[in-house]
Amino acid sequence: MNSFKYSLLLCLSILIFQTDLLSAQEQKADSLKKATKELPLEPEREIQFSTSEGTWISLDVSPDGKTIVFDLMGDIYTIPISGGKATALTTGLAYDVHPRYSPDGKSIAFITDKSGSDNIWTLNLENKEEKQISKESKHNFFSAEWTPDGEYIVGAKGRRNIKLQIYHKEGGSGSALISEPKNLKVIDPAFGSDGKLLYFSQRRNAWNYNAQLPQYQIGTYDMEDADMEVISSRYGSAFTPTLSPDGNWLVFGSRFEAQTGLVLRNLNTGEERWLAYPVQRDEQESIAPLGVLPAMSFTPDSKKLLASYGGKIFAIDIENNSATEIPFSADVKLDLGPRLKFQYPIKDTEQALVTQIRDAKPSPDGSKLAFTALNRLYVQELPDGTPRRLTNNDFTEAQPAWSPDGEYIVFTTWKQGGGHLFKVNVDGRPRPVQLTREPGIYSTP
Repeated sequence: MNSFKYSLLLCLSILIFQTDLLSAQEQKADSLKKATKELPLEPEREIQFSTSEGTWISLDVSPDGKTIVFDLMGDIYTIPISGGKATALTTGLAYDVHPRYSPDGKSIAFITDKSGSDNIWTLNLENKEEKQISKESKHNFFSAEWTPDGEYIVGAKGRRNIKLQIYHKEGGSGSALISEPKNLKVIDPAFGSDGKLLYFSQRRNAWNYNAQLPQYQIGTYDMEDADMEVISSRYGSAFTPTLSPDGNWLVFGSRFEAQTGLVLRNLNTGEERWLAYPVQRDEQESIAPLGVLPAMSFTPDSKKLLASYGGKIFAIDIENNSATEIPFSADVKLDLGPRLKFQYPIKDTEQALVTQIRDAKPSPDGSKLAFTALNRLYVQELPDGTPRRLTNNDFTEAQPAWSPDGEYIVFTTWKQGGGHLFKVNVDGRPRPVQLTREPGIYSTP
Protein backbone atom coordinates (compact mmCIF):
# COMPACT_ATOMS: atom_id res chain seq x y z
CA MET A 1 0.00 0.00 0.00
CA ASN A 2 2.78 2.41 0.94
CA SER A 3 4.51 1.57 -2.34
CA PHE A 4 1.28 2.30 -4.24
CA LYS A 5 0.81 5.67 -2.47
CA TYR A 6 4.41 6.59 -3.21
CA SER A 7 4.02 5.75 -6.90
CA LEU A 8 0.76 7.71 -7.09
CA LEU A 9 2.34 10.77 -5.46
CA LEU A 10 5.31 10.52 -7.80
CA CYS A 11 3.05 10.41 -10.88
CA LEU A 12 1.02 13.39 -9.64
CA SER A 13 4.19 15.36 -8.98
CA ILE A 14 5.49 14.66 -12.49
CA LEU A 15 2.12 15.62 -14.00
CA ILE A 16 2.03 18.90 -12.05
CA PHE A 17 5.63 19.66 -13.06
CA GLN A 18 4.91 19.00 -16.75
CA THR A 19 1.76 21.15 -16.57
CA ASP A 20 3.69 24.01 -14.99
CA LEU A 21 6.46 23.62 -17.57
CA LEU A 22 3.96 23.66 -20.45
CA SER A 23 2.27 26.73 -18.98
CA ALA A 24 5.61 28.50 -18.67
CA GLN A 25 6.48 27.64 -22.28
CA GLU A 26 3.11 28.93 -23.49
CA GLN A 27 3.57 32.17 -21.54
CA LYS A 28 7.03 32.59 -23.06
CA ALA A 29 5.66 31.96 -26.56
CA ASP A 30 2.83 34.47 -26.00
CA SER A 31 5.33 37.02 -24.74
CA LEU A 32 7.58 36.45 -27.76
CA LYS A 33 4.63 36.71 -30.13
CA LYS A 34 3.61 40.04 -28.63
CA ALA A 35 7.16 41.33 -28.95
CA THR A 36 7.41 40.53 -32.66
CA LYS A 37 5.40 41.51 -35.71
CA GLU A 38 3.43 38.92 -37.61
CA LEU A 39 3.83 38.33 -41.33
CA PRO A 40 3.12 39.78 -43.77
CA LEU A 41 4.85 42.97 -42.73
CA GLU A 42 2.90 46.17 -43.03
CA PRO A 43 4.58 48.91 -45.10
CA GLU A 44 6.03 51.62 -42.90
CA ARG A 45 8.16 53.48 -45.42
CA GLU A 46 7.88 54.51 -49.04
CA ILE A 47 10.29 55.42 -51.83
CA GLN A 48 9.10 57.28 -54.91
CA PHE A 49 11.05 58.19 -58.04
CA SER A 50 10.66 58.39 -61.81
CA THR A 51 12.82 56.42 -64.21
CA SER A 52 13.21 55.78 -67.93
CA GLU A 53 15.40 52.69 -67.58
CA GLY A 54 15.61 49.51 -65.54
CA THR A 55 17.78 46.49 -64.80
CA TRP A 56 16.88 42.95 -65.90
CA ILE A 57 13.48 43.73 -67.42
CA SER A 58 11.47 40.66 -68.45
CA LEU A 59 8.73 41.51 -70.92
CA ASP A 60 5.95 40.14 -73.10
CA VAL A 61 3.83 41.49 -75.96
CA SER A 62 0.04 41.20 -75.86
CA PRO A 63 -1.56 38.89 -78.46
CA ASP A 64 -3.09 41.88 -80.26
CA GLY A 65 0.31 43.54 -80.48
CA LYS A 66 -0.81 46.76 -78.82
CA THR A 67 0.72 46.49 -75.33
CA ILE A 68 3.96 45.52 -73.62
CA VAL A 69 3.90 44.13 -70.09
CA PHE A 70 7.16 44.16 -68.12
CA ASP A 71 8.58 43.97 -64.61
CA LEU A 72 10.47 46.78 -62.93
CA MET A 73 11.75 46.93 -59.34
CA GLY A 74 9.48 44.06 -58.26
CA ASP A 75 6.24 45.47 -59.75
CA ILE A 76 4.54 44.88 -63.09
CA TYR A 77 3.75 47.62 -65.61
CA THR A 78 2.29 48.06 -69.08
CA ILE A 79 3.07 50.53 -71.86
CA PRO A 80 1.74 50.94 -75.41
CA ILE A 81 3.74 49.05 -78.04
CA SER A 82 5.15 52.38 -79.23
CA GLY A 83 6.28 53.30 -75.72
CA GLY A 84 5.14 55.97 -73.30
CA LYS A 85 4.05 56.35 -69.70
CA ALA A 86 3.95 53.08 -67.78
CA THR A 87 0.85 51.99 -65.89
CA ALA A 88 1.37 49.86 -62.78
CA LEU A 89 -0.56 46.57 -62.65
CA THR A 90 0.84 45.47 -59.29
CA THR A 91 2.22 47.38 -56.32
CA GLY A 92 3.10 46.68 -52.70
CA LEU A 93 5.75 44.83 -50.73
CA ALA A 94 5.54 41.64 -52.80
CA TYR A 95 8.21 41.03 -55.44
CA ASP A 96 6.39 40.48 -58.75
CA VAL A 97 8.35 39.42 -61.84
CA HIS A 98 8.28 37.61 -65.18
CA PRO A 99 4.79 38.50 -66.54
CA ARG A 100 3.40 36.47 -69.47
CA TYR A 101 0.18 37.16 -71.38
CA SER A 102 -2.43 34.43 -71.72
CA PRO A 103 -3.14 33.52 -75.37
CA ASP A 104 -6.47 35.41 -75.27
CA GLY A 105 -4.78 38.47 -73.77
CA LYS A 106 -7.23 38.68 -70.87
CA SER A 107 -4.83 37.60 -68.10
CA ILE A 108 -1.18 37.51 -67.21
CA ALA A 109 0.72 34.87 -65.30
CA PHE A 110 3.59 36.05 -63.12
CA ILE A 111 5.86 35.00 -60.27
CA THR A 112 5.40 36.64 -56.87
CA ASP A 113 6.42 36.02 -53.27
CA LYS A 114 3.25 37.51 -51.77
CA SER A 115 2.33 34.13 -50.27
CA GLY A 116 5.73 33.80 -48.59
CA SER A 117 7.41 31.78 -51.36
CA ASP A 118 7.85 32.49 -55.06
CA ASN A 119 4.69 31.04 -56.62
CA ILE A 120 2.70 31.32 -59.85
CA TRP A 121 -0.21 33.75 -59.76
CA THR A 122 -2.52 35.11 -62.44
CA LEU A 123 -4.04 38.57 -62.81
CA ASN A 124 -7.32 39.12 -64.65
CA LEU A 125 -6.72 42.29 -66.64
CA GLU A 126 -10.42 43.15 -66.78
CA ASN A 127 -11.47 42.95 -63.13
CA LYS A 128 -7.93 42.99 -61.62
CA GLU A 129 -8.66 39.81 -59.64
CA GLU A 130 -5.57 37.87 -58.62
CA LYS A 131 -5.48 34.07 -58.25
CA GLN A 132 -2.78 31.94 -56.68
CA ILE A 133 -2.10 28.97 -58.97
CA SER A 134 0.73 27.13 -57.22
CA LYS A 135 0.94 26.87 -53.45
CA GLU A 136 4.49 25.84 -52.72
CA SER A 137 6.13 26.65 -49.41
CA LYS A 138 9.35 24.63 -49.71
CA HIS A 139 10.20 25.34 -53.35
CA ASN A 140 10.31 28.47 -55.48
CA PHE A 141 9.18 29.14 -59.03
CA PHE A 142 11.62 30.87 -61.36
CA SER A 143 9.34 31.57 -64.33
CA ALA A 144 6.08 30.46 -65.93
CA GLU A 145 4.59 30.12 -69.42
CA TRP A 146 1.07 29.53 -70.76
CA THR A 147 0.28 26.60 -73.02
CA PRO A 148 -0.91 27.85 -76.44
CA ASP A 149 -4.52 26.79 -75.68
CA GLY A 150 -4.53 28.97 -72.56
CA GLU A 151 -5.72 26.16 -70.30
CA TYR A 152 -2.48 25.37 -68.49
CA ILE A 153 0.62 27.07 -67.12
CA VAL A 154 4.08 25.49 -67.02
CA GLY A 155 6.43 26.66 -64.29
CA ALA A 156 10.10 26.09 -63.47
CA LYS A 157 10.05 24.88 -59.85
CA GLY A 158 12.74 23.98 -57.34
CA ARG A 159 15.67 25.32 -55.38
CA ARG A 160 18.77 24.05 -57.15
CA ASN A 161 18.12 21.52 -59.90
CA ILE A 162 14.88 23.08 -61.06
CA LYS A 163 12.29 20.99 -62.92
CA LEU A 164 9.13 21.78 -64.91
CA GLN A 165 5.65 21.48 -63.40
CA ILE A 166 2.32 22.00 -65.18
CA TYR A 167 -0.82 23.47 -63.56
CA HIS A 168 -4.36 24.06 -64.72
CA LYS A 169 -5.19 27.74 -64.98
CA GLU A 170 -7.61 27.33 -62.06
CA GLY A 171 -4.90 25.91 -59.81
CA GLY A 172 -4.54 22.51 -58.16
CA SER A 173 -1.59 20.39 -57.13
CA GLY A 174 0.01 20.30 -60.58
CA SER A 175 1.89 17.50 -62.32
CA ALA A 176 5.56 17.00 -63.08
CA LEU A 177 6.52 17.30 -66.73
CA ILE A 178 10.25 16.77 -66.27
CA SER A 179 11.51 15.27 -63.01
CA GLU A 180 14.48 13.13 -64.07
CA PRO A 181 17.43 12.90 -64.06
CA LYS A 182 17.89 14.48 -60.65
CA ASN A 183 20.99 16.46 -61.62
CA LEU A 184 19.26 18.07 -64.62
CA LYS A 185 18.31 21.73 -64.25
CA VAL A 186 15.52 22.99 -66.52
CA ILE A 187 14.41 26.65 -66.66
CA ASP A 188 13.06 29.28 -69.09
CA PRO A 189 10.10 27.26 -70.48
CA ALA A 190 8.70 28.48 -73.83
CA PHE A 191 6.21 26.89 -76.23
CA GLY A 192 6.34 26.58 -79.97
CA SER A 193 3.36 27.93 -81.91
CA ASP A 194 1.60 24.55 -82.22
CA GLY A 195 2.05 23.63 -78.55
CA LYS A 196 3.63 20.28 -79.39
CA LEU A 197 7.16 21.16 -78.33
CA LEU A 198 8.13 22.83 -75.08
CA TYR A 199 11.52 24.54 -75.27
CA PHE A 200 13.74 25.31 -72.28
CA SER A 201 17.28 26.04 -71.05
CA GLN A 202 18.98 22.99 -69.54
CA ARG A 203 22.23 22.13 -67.81
CA ARG A 204 23.70 19.58 -65.43
CA ASN A 205 23.55 20.66 -61.78
CA ALA A 206 22.51 24.04 -60.45
CA TRP A 207 25.65 26.13 -60.96
CA ASN A 208 29.35 26.24 -60.16
CA TYR A 209 32.12 28.73 -59.51
CA ASN A 210 34.51 29.66 -62.33
CA ALA A 211 32.24 27.93 -64.80
CA GLN A 212 33.78 26.61 -67.99
CA LEU A 213 31.67 26.94 -71.12
CA PRO A 214 29.38 25.53 -72.29
CA GLN A 215 26.97 25.59 -69.34
CA TYR A 216 23.50 25.56 -70.93
CA GLN A 217 21.94 24.20 -74.10
CA ILE A 218 18.42 24.42 -75.53
CA GLY A 219 16.28 21.34 -74.96
CA THR A 220 12.79 20.34 -76.07
CA TYR A 221 10.07 18.22 -74.50
CA ASP A 222 7.42 16.63 -76.71
CA MET A 223 4.05 17.20 -75.03
CA GLU A 224 2.56 14.19 -76.85
CA ASP A 225 5.08 11.41 -76.28
CA ALA A 226 7.30 12.96 -73.53
CA ASP A 227 10.47 12.62 -75.62
CA MET A 228 13.31 15.00 -74.74
CA GLU A 229 15.98 16.26 -77.13
CA VAL A 230 18.90 18.68 -76.98
CA ILE A 231 18.80 20.91 -80.08
CA SER A 232 21.90 23.09 -79.62
CA SER A 233 25.61 22.53 -79.12
CA ARG A 234 27.13 25.99 -78.94
CA TYR A 235 30.38 26.49 -77.07
CA GLY A 236 29.09 29.77 -75.61
CA SER A 237 25.96 27.94 -74.40
CA ALA A 238 22.37 28.45 -75.57
CA PHE A 239 19.61 29.66 -73.25
CA THR A 240 16.33 31.56 -72.82
CA PRO A 241 14.55 30.26 -75.95
CA THR A 242 11.94 32.56 -77.50
CA LEU A 243 9.68 31.33 -80.31
CA SER A 244 7.98 33.34 -83.06
CA PRO A 245 4.18 32.99 -83.46
CA ASP A 246 4.53 31.88 -87.10
CA GLY A 247 6.72 28.94 -86.08
CA ASN A 248 9.67 30.01 -88.24
CA TRP A 249 12.10 31.52 -85.76
CA LEU A 250 13.86 30.68 -82.52
CA VAL A 251 15.88 33.32 -80.66
CA PHE A 252 18.17 32.42 -77.77
CA GLY A 253 21.08 33.88 -75.84
CA SER A 254 24.67 32.75 -76.25
CA ARG A 255 28.07 34.00 -75.17
CA PHE A 256 30.88 34.83 -77.57
CA GLU A 257 34.26 35.71 -76.13
CA ALA A 258 33.44 37.87 -73.07
CA GLN A 259 30.00 39.15 -74.09
CA THR A 260 26.47 37.84 -74.55
CA GLY A 261 24.32 38.22 -77.65
CA LEU A 262 21.10 36.98 -79.22
CA VAL A 263 21.15 34.28 -81.90
CA LEU A 264 18.40 33.87 -84.51
CA ARG A 265 17.75 30.35 -85.82
CA ASN A 266 15.59 29.56 -88.83
CA LEU A 267 13.56 26.55 -87.65
CA ASN A 268 12.94 25.47 -91.25
CA THR A 269 16.55 25.41 -92.42
CA GLY A 270 18.53 25.33 -89.18
CA GLU A 271 20.57 28.37 -90.28
CA GLU A 272 21.78 30.62 -87.43
CA ARG A 273 23.09 34.18 -87.27
CA TRP A 274 23.60 36.89 -84.68
CA LEU A 275 20.52 39.05 -84.23
CA ALA A 276 21.96 41.40 -81.60
CA TYR A 277 25.48 41.47 -80.16
CA PRO A 278 26.34 42.40 -77.51
CA VAL A 279 23.28 42.78 -75.29
CA GLN A 280 23.84 42.29 -71.56
CA ARG A 281 25.66 39.90 -69.27
CA ASP A 282 23.91 36.56 -68.82
CA GLU A 283 23.55 34.59 -65.56
CA GLN A 284 25.42 31.42 -66.47
CA GLU A 285 27.67 31.58 -63.40
CA SER A 286 24.79 31.92 -60.91
CA ILE A 287 21.70 29.91 -60.07
CA ALA A 288 19.79 32.30 -62.39
CA PRO A 289 16.76 33.00 -60.17
CA LEU A 290 15.23 35.29 -62.82
CA GLY A 291 16.30 33.27 -65.85
CA VAL A 292 19.61 33.10 -67.67
CA LEU A 293 18.49 36.21 -69.59
CA PRO A 294 15.41 38.41 -69.13
CA ALA A 295 12.33 37.12 -70.94
CA MET A 296 11.82 38.36 -74.52
CA SER A 297 8.89 38.29 -76.94
CA PHE A 298 8.10 38.42 -80.64
CA THR A 299 5.48 40.75 -82.04
CA PRO A 300 2.36 38.90 -83.31
CA ASP A 301 3.47 39.32 -86.95
CA SER A 302 6.81 37.63 -86.10
CA LYS A 303 8.72 40.49 -87.74
CA LYS A 304 10.31 41.94 -84.61
CA LEU A 305 11.73 40.71 -81.35
CA LEU A 306 11.30 42.83 -78.23
CA ALA A 307 14.11 42.55 -75.68
CA SER A 308 15.61 44.64 -72.90
CA TYR A 309 19.28 45.39 -72.43
CA GLY A 310 21.32 48.40 -71.45
CA GLY A 311 18.44 49.51 -69.23
CA LYS A 312 16.14 50.07 -72.23
CA ILE A 313 13.54 48.18 -74.28
CA PHE A 314 14.28 47.56 -77.96
CA ALA A 315 12.38 46.27 -80.99
CA ILE A 316 14.83 44.32 -83.18
CA ASP A 317 13.94 43.81 -86.84
CA ILE A 318 14.34 40.16 -87.85
CA GLU A 319 15.25 41.00 -91.44
CA ASN A 320 17.97 43.63 -90.99
CA ASN A 321 18.93 43.41 -87.28
CA SER A 322 18.14 47.11 -86.72
CA ALA A 323 17.23 47.89 -83.10
CA THR A 324 14.77 50.68 -82.31
CA GLU A 325 14.37 51.87 -78.75
CA ILE A 326 10.86 51.81 -77.29
CA PRO A 327 11.01 54.64 -74.74
CA PHE A 328 9.18 54.39 -71.45
CA SER A 329 8.90 56.30 -68.21
CA ALA A 330 7.61 54.92 -64.93
CA ASP A 331 6.68 56.57 -61.67
CA VAL A 332 7.96 53.98 -59.22
CA LYS A 333 6.46 53.70 -55.77
CA LEU A 334 8.08 51.16 -53.49
CA ASP A 335 6.63 50.15 -50.15
CA LEU A 336 9.20 49.18 -47.55
CA GLY A 337 8.92 47.34 -44.26
CA PRO A 338 10.02 48.73 -40.90
CA ARG A 339 13.55 50.08 -40.67
CA LEU A 340 15.97 47.64 -39.03
CA LYS A 341 17.88 49.96 -36.74
CA PHE A 342 19.74 48.92 -33.61
CA GLN A 343 21.53 51.03 -31.05
CA TYR A 344 25.14 50.08 -30.32
CA PRO A 345 27.22 51.89 -27.67
CA ILE A 346 30.39 53.51 -29.02
CA LYS A 347 32.83 54.89 -26.47
CA ASP A 348 34.26 58.29 -27.29
CA THR A 349 37.77 57.47 -26.07
CA GLU A 350 41.26 57.42 -27.53
CA GLN A 351 41.34 53.64 -27.43
CA ALA A 352 38.75 51.08 -28.51
CA LEU A 353 38.50 47.34 -28.09
CA VAL A 354 39.05 45.58 -31.42
CA THR A 355 36.89 42.49 -31.65
CA GLN A 356 38.65 40.99 -34.65
CA ILE A 357 42.28 40.91 -35.76
CA ARG A 358 43.41 39.43 -39.07
CA ASP A 359 46.47 37.86 -40.63
CA ALA A 360 48.31 37.34 -37.31
CA LYS A 361 51.90 36.21 -38.04
CA PRO A 362 54.58 35.56 -35.38
CA SER A 363 58.14 36.65 -36.15
CA PRO A 364 60.69 33.92 -37.02
CA ASP A 365 62.13 33.99 -33.48
CA GLY A 366 58.66 34.07 -31.89
CA SER A 367 59.27 37.31 -30.01
CA LYS A 368 56.83 39.52 -31.92
CA LEU A 369 53.43 39.34 -33.60
CA ALA A 370 52.38 41.21 -36.75
CA PHE A 371 48.68 41.57 -37.51
CA THR A 372 46.09 43.89 -39.01
CA ALA A 373 43.20 45.50 -37.18
CA LEU A 374 40.70 47.90 -38.71
CA ASN A 375 42.67 47.57 -41.98
CA ARG A 376 45.90 48.86 -40.43
CA LEU A 377 49.21 47.06 -39.75
CA TYR A 378 50.42 46.57 -36.16
CA VAL A 379 53.30 44.84 -34.35
CA GLN A 380 53.54 43.94 -30.68
CA GLU A 381 56.03 42.20 -28.42
CA LEU A 382 54.95 38.77 -27.20
CA PRO A 383 53.38 37.77 -24.92
CA ASP A 384 51.72 40.97 -23.70
CA GLY A 385 53.30 43.97 -25.42
CA THR A 386 51.44 47.09 -26.52
CA PRO A 387 50.44 47.05 -30.23
CA ARG A 388 51.98 49.85 -32.30
CA ARG A 389 51.40 50.94 -35.88
CA LEU A 390 54.26 50.67 -38.35
CA THR A 391 52.95 53.21 -40.90
CA ASN A 392 50.76 56.26 -41.17
CA ASN A 393 49.04 55.13 -44.39
CA ASP A 394 45.38 56.03 -44.81
CA PHE A 395 44.46 53.04 -46.98
CA THR A 396 43.94 49.32 -46.41
CA GLU A 397 46.94 47.29 -45.21
CA ALA A 398 46.71 43.49 -45.13
CA GLN A 399 48.47 40.13 -45.17
CA PRO A 400 51.79 40.86 -43.41
CA ALA A 401 54.71 38.46 -43.92
CA TRP A 402 58.06 38.45 -42.09
CA SER A 403 61.47 38.38 -43.72
CA PRO A 404 63.52 35.32 -42.68
CA ASP A 405 65.79 37.46 -40.48
CA GLY A 406 62.80 39.09 -38.76
CA GLU A 407 63.99 42.62 -39.64
CA TYR A 408 61.32 43.48 -42.21
CA ILE A 409 57.62 42.98 -42.89
CA VAL A 410 56.13 42.96 -46.38
CA PHE A 411 52.39 43.58 -46.77
CA THR A 412 49.70 44.25 -49.36
CA THR A 413 47.60 47.38 -49.72
CA TRP A 414 44.40 48.44 -51.42
CA LYS A 415 42.77 51.74 -52.35
CA GLN A 416 40.71 53.07 -55.23
CA GLY A 417 42.66 52.39 -58.40
CA GLY A 418 44.51 49.31 -57.15
CA GLY A 419 46.92 48.00 -54.56
CA HIS A 420 50.67 47.48 -54.13
CA LEU A 421 53.28 45.56 -52.16
CA PHE A 422 55.16 47.45 -49.44
CA LYS A 423 58.16 46.67 -47.22
CA VAL A 424 58.69 48.24 -43.81
CA ASN A 425 61.33 47.89 -41.11
CA VAL A 426 60.03 46.20 -37.97
CA ASP A 427 60.57 49.40 -35.99
CA GLY A 428 58.68 51.47 -38.57
CA ARG A 429 61.73 53.55 -39.60
CA PRO A 430 62.42 54.72 -42.20
CA ARG A 431 59.12 55.09 -44.09
CA PRO A 432 57.64 52.03 -45.86
CA VAL A 433 59.04 51.28 -49.33
CA GLN A 434 56.67 50.56 -52.24
CA LEU A 435 57.96 47.46 -54.05
CA THR A 436 55.62 47.38 -57.06
CA ARG A 437 55.20 49.89 -59.87
CA GLU A 438 51.92 48.84 -61.43
CA PRO A 439 48.73 48.98 -59.32
CA GLY A 440 46.83 45.72 -59.14
CA ILE A 441 45.52 43.00 -56.85
CA TYR A 442 48.45 41.65 -54.85
CA SER A 443 47.89 38.78 -52.45
CA THR A 444 49.66 36.61 -49.85
CA PRO A 445 53.28 37.83 -50.17
